[in-house]
Amino acid sequence: MTDTSAEIARRRTFAIISHPDAGKTTLTEHLLREGGAIQLAGNVRAKGERRRTRSDWMGIERDRGISVVTSVMTFEYSGCVFNLLDTPGHEDFSEDTYRTLTAVDAAVMVIDAAKGIEARTRKLFEICRLRDIPIITFINKMDREARDPIELLDEVASTLALDTCPVTWPIGRASEFAGTYDLRKREMHLINDLPQSDPRMQAVADEVDLIRSALPEFDLESFNAGHLTPVYFGSAIKDIGVRDLLDGLAEYGPQPRAQPADKRMVVATEPGLTALVFKIQANMDPNHRDRIAFARVCSGRLVRGMRLKQVRTGKSIPLHAPQFFFAREREIADEAFAGDVVGIPNHGTLRIGDTLTEGEDIQFTGVPYFAPEILRRVRLDDAMKAKKLRQALVELAEEGVVQLFRPQDGSAPLVGVVGTLQLDVLQARLSAEYGVGIGFEASSFSLARWISSPDKAAMAKFITENRNAMADDVDGDPVFLATSSFMMRRAEDLAPGLTFRDIKDTHADKVAA
Repeated sequence: MTDTSAEIARRRTFAIISHPDAGKTTLTEHLLREGGAIQLAGNVRAKGERRRTRSDWMGIERDRGISVVTSVMTFEYSGCVFNLLDTPGHEDFSEDTYRTLTAVDAAVMVIDAAKGIEARTRKLFEICRLRDIPIITFINKMDREARDPIELLDEVASTLALDTCPVTWPIGRASEFAGTYDLRKREMHLINDLPQSDPRMQAVADEVDLIRSALPEFDLESFNAGHLTPVYFGSAIKDIGVRDLLDGLAEYGPQPRAQPADKRMVVATEPGLTALVFKIQANMDPNHRDRIAFARVCSGRLVRGMRLKQVRTGKSIPLHAPQFFFAREREIADEAFAGDVVGIPNHGTLRIGDTLTEGEDIQFTGVPYFAPEILRRVRLDDAMKAKKLRQALVELAEEGVVQLFRPQDGSAPLVGVVGTLQLDVLQARLSAEYGVGIGFEASSFSLARWISSPDKAAMAKFITENRNAMADDVDGDPVFLATSSFMMRRAEDLAPGLTFRDIKDTHADKVAA
């Protein structure tokens, strides 16, 4: 019989976060190669066969050299089972990234050595801090012209209010970059042997003496609390420093952590199985029109064939074919343990934020929806495909590609997004996966807020009086649409008994209530 506690202790579930073009996806490729998962790893913008980056599997990702969906990959290395989540770097997909961070126990923050901390990096770090997620820093592109490593460490410490602890140190810079020195193991990791007379060897000896005296040593408790970040230097494209990072994750990466629920904290080693659906992905295999719910196993052991309770509806969900993923490729998961991310095929039954249990009525919290910053009306090119468009918009909204708002006055549906690139993705996927051509038209509305009130009569009165500005989201929850910030404030002043929210987290709202 499998020792559940020992298996859970082997799990390392982490996300990779960065500003666009810091080298996040290239690092992901090389981590997978080090883990024996792929034979070829290449630059996202490389040519020919090398361009088909494994974690960027969607057409628009390959065309633009960016990540626009979270990819999930499972592999084994050094006695540990890694669940790696490659998140979108582009700010237009921050909602997907935010939800992904509910499913991980640690994050690898990738920093461009020439640019340092960038705006997107800072924002993603703040999300990690809100969740007390430990962060490991990888300073990438040391093979190019870069800022001084000590200056980069100071910037991380001052900008992010984090203690920094270098675990490795670069040997040489830019075109002279030759490898790394492991400060904990006191080992050189070189591409090619260097004589002791090489000036780079003397320089690294002097620098190591300086940082040993100036910077704190690695402290596991401080790292787990999110106060200290171990720092690795390297070049993902040249595969320098990647194994150092993977060894560090195996050695001190956090084991599956307790997860907050509405009634209690759920500990990973509990015998009862619980899982949280944090992502839906439709049409990963266009030949089969499939729909996969990605679930983080939060406690216990999942066994293929078991039936779980969907707490939101009370329905029983059979697990006939749970799957482990390697980007778009997959294999059946006969069993999985706390910390693992599994795919559950379904036909629209499961939603983002759903909790699955063996019978207990608890709901995991902290899987939010954010009010969109851009609202557009959808214009259908072929009126004969109206029914197909309705179905497609619902499916893609449930997946989290965009938010869908259906006006209560019966007018054309509105889609809400954080950034315009999401509109491009929606348009591309509707065309490629559903055969539906669309365009977008400006809307008179610019703001959307979810409304709620314990006073049902007050809610009904407000909705009736503002019918032309009311819509329902994909879950059927009421949304008030305003043409400007002034009109939104005016509505709030005229309806003091209602709550207007720019974040929707149903389960957390229930706890607050």
